Amino acid sequence: MGRPASGPFLLEFEDYLDWLRIERGLSANTLDAYQRDLSHFGEHIKHRSGARVTEEQVRRWLAKRTSEGVSPRSQSRGLIALRGFFKYLLVEKRLERDPTARIELPRLGRPLPETLSLEEVEALLAAPDSRIPREHRDRTMLELLYATGLRVTELVKLNMGQLHLEGGYIRALGKGKKERLVPMGDTARDWLEAYLEDVRSNVCTHTLGCGARDPVFVSRLGRAMSRQNFFGLIRNYATRAGIERTISPHTLRHAFATHLLERGADLRSLQLMLGHADISTTEIYTHLSLTRLARIHQDHHPRG
Repeated sequence: MGRPASGPFLLEFEDYLDWLRIERGLSANTLDAYQRDLSHFGEHIKHRSGARVTEEQVRRWLAKRTSEGVSPRSQSRGLIALRGFFKYLLVEKRLERDPTARIELPRLGRPLPETLSLEEVEALLAAPDSRIPREHRDRTMLELLYATGLRVTELVKLNMGQLHLEGGYIRALGKGKKERLVPMGDTARDWLEAYLEDVRSNVCTHTLGCGARDPVFVSRLGRAMSRQNFFGLIRNYATRAGIERTISPHTLRHAFATHLLERGADLRSLQLMLGHADISTTEIYTHLSLTRLARIHQDHHPRG
């Protein structure tokens, strides 16, 4: 990593980089990114001392970068680099006030998750040949995933004691071992009952029974399914269904959430079913739903 040109600001900046390298142990890539951002800021303030930097100068720099088309993510990284630099100067008693203290990080926004249309979901669910025991199991897993919105780990680790078939719900064990009750619907329950009776019962052994702690979904050898195996299975079935893009089990979770919202489900209920600790995580599906509605309007409205 090269050294910046001389000047009061950049000399202080060199000290800061040395501190980051030695005391914080930051990687070369991170140090390079910090150097680029702070060198750019140093040019903006004509390499004056950091002690003379004002909040207005920082805001003008950010505005200039916005006008140059710098992404919000890069803007955020640059402001974080500045904040770290001025905090260092404060600790070193070279600065009395942090000029970035009142400046908020740019809103990055979350990328909308990949989902499936209802027609794509139907094609995916129909892809396994349920006459084959192994594919009957796979169809049941897909049906249950779409019916409940479970995370893939919650699905493959599901044990017999978590099934409540008479009540029509699952006791899911989510992140942080938090339990939640998730309804499964009649269709998924029918597939699950048929799988347990016609498929799973045939692979029960002395090492794999039907006790409360035994896994629901098992291989032909009687072993619990793995996340990696299920990832591969769902991609194979997506190919069979004619879905050209790459999907994952999480895509069905997104489809579950999006299709519920499109049909009038409220956010609080959806949050409980998905097991989100913060409802702001669930709110991303409202944006996804509105994006689809806007596309439908554009495609079908006579003045779209």
